[in-house]
Amino acid sequence: MSGQSKYKDSVNLPETPFPMRADLATREPEILAAWEQGRLYERIQEARANAPLWILHDGPPYSNGHIHYGHILNKILKDIVVKSRTMAGFRTPYVPGWDTHGLPIELAVERELKDKKSSMTPAQIRQACRDYAMKFVEIQKTEFKRLGVLGDWGHPYLTLDPTYEGAIASALATFARGGWIYRGKKPVIWCPIDKTALAEAEIEYKEKSSPSVYVRMPLVEGYAGKPAALVIWTTTPWTLPANLAVVAHPDFEYVGVRHGATDELLIVANELAEAFGKATGIDVSGAQPIDIKKLEHAKYKHP
Repeated sequence: MSGQSKYKDSVNLPETPFPMRADLATREPEILAAWEQGRLYERIQEARANAPLWILHDGPPYSNGHIHYGHILNKILKDIVVKSRTMAGFRTPYVPGWDTHGLPIELAVERELKDKKSSMTPAQIRQACRDYAMKFVEIQKTEFKRLGVLGDWGHPYLTLDPTYEGAIASALATFARGGWIYRGKKPVIWCPIDKTALAEAEIEYKEKSSPSVYVRMPLVEGYAGKPAALVIWTTTPWTLPANLAVVAHPDFEYVGVRHGATDELLIVANELAEAFGKATGIDVSGAQPIDIKKLEHAKYKHP
């Protein structure tokens, strides 16, 4: 064969319209533009208009910066699920959304404003947060589209939309009318630096050592006509003000230990009586069995 011969002409290869070079930086925008101009998402929904409905409820990301690998993994996996359900014959509308409230956005705005924030009114700061959130809604929308994710990008849901805010207020009013809102003992942590409430996941606790304590809970009616008290042991004494009940195990044995001038019965678990005696110096040798079932719903005085 001549050295000038073309080897490719001597090989039987299939013909394909795909280019030999990927040239992704050029072709990716072309593909996405063709999808948008051809209304690919809308046409898919129209083709599945009478199909069984299958919906993926998308938890919204914060609109507080450019997307990262966590966003990429999240959105691509969801897109795979939605597209696979579509190919399985379902109608799978996908409505993307953004969480446009909260500390992540407030902190990002604070970093941008710096000293300027001190001269701004709360309304001006809220507007700055809104503008910042909406800016990154558009930025992230473009970046998510670049991942090839199909969805109703023209009509996303935003938590700052008055429709959603109104729905939240309406739901809260329903709870209030039904008497389902109450004041409990769990605190809502307030951050004096950020001047906002914190979610449980945003709180970091320092390591703390606290003393363990035995606490007597005097029974209002005593036991078998004699003064008596339930004894509890806790390693978190700061929780005592919120105590509402003492729970006894129905399968455990309990004993009463005579103590003090009134011979008050201190009621403890039988297996823990010896440890209780060593820790408190109380003589437990004369402990007597207690029928714990007789104390069901018994009232005690809070220490």
